[in-house]
Amino acid sequence: MRAAELDPDLAAAIAEIESLGPPAWSDLSVEAARDLEDDLFSGPPEPPVAEVRDLAFDGPHGEVPVRVYRPEGTVAEGDARDSPARALVHCHGGGWTLGTLDSVDGICRELATRADAVVVSVDYRLAPEHPFPVAVDEAAAAVAWVAETADSLGVDSDRIGVSGTSAGGALAVAASLRAREFGDLPEPAGQFLLYPIAGYDFETDSYRENADGPLLTRADMKWFYDQYLRSPVDAVNPYAVPLRAPDLGDLPPATVVTAGFDPLRDDGVALAERFEREGTPVEHRHYPAMAHGFCSLADRVDVAEAALSAVAADVRERL
Repeated sequence: MRAAELDPDLAAAIAEIESLGPPAWSDLSVEAARDLEDDLFSGPPEPPVAEVRDLAFDGPHGEVPVRVYRPEGTVAEGDARDSPARALVHCHGGGWTLGTLDSVDGICRELATRADAVVVSVDYRLAPEHPFPVAVDEAAAAVAWVAETADSLGVDSDRIGVSGTSAGGALAVAASLRAREFGDLPEPAGQFLLYPIAGYDFETDSYRENADGPLLTRADMKWFYDQYLRSPVDAVNPYAVPLRAPDLGDLPPATVVTAGFDPLRDDGVALAERFEREGTPVEHRHYPAMAHGFCSLADRVDVAEAALSAVAADVRERL
């Protein structure tokens, strides 16, 4: 399934990043890794959107900050004169250990603009200070909060989807599973999963082929899981590792994006295949010449731009 060569535009972008000499995440302390992640991925506020507001809600573990992105043409907060908008509750990546509202600002703006959706970015608590299942609890609570405050946010409570990159993709699936199993939050209308973490097998073909990256290594993934899981018992919990779920059917329609040069490729493929086999509608979008995190480079890589536009089209179709 892997492409023979990395896309040249992506290779150039990766070379530029690597020229800065960043060490592997797994070689750093948690604090240093967080600082590096912010330095690498926090950029200018592009593309422009109509409104950005920093809010917060009372979650199960305390206050949860969120950032709400409103594209041009949607209903302003508290304005009920026009039809309400679709909404995406977005969880950032970073192995449940890294990531801030600022570091995911760019892709949230892109999703809001391209999908014509109000995007609610969730600043969930991070491991190791807050290990599993805290992030799952807060991702699920964010979905419930958006539904409960839909009128004031100017969104349609029946058109709320969940999205996430990498670890955020795992959280989006967990929220969907929780809605199905416990009914303690509204079922999302769709799930949009960009190169999600889904498994706990570090010997898949994609882990072996891409053990040293680019952009994400097998050692990084083991380190992230070490921060996130309280014990090996958590590794068999489907809310931590989605592929451990005994049944992945009857979940919201999904889009799964995978990349050929990603250690997580085979996990994402397996997730999409199980969705289809077990009765969850799925659109699997595979990009053989891309690497983990490539959609964050849509401004520099043509294939990434096309992929992000395809995901946005799926959002518009399903929500």
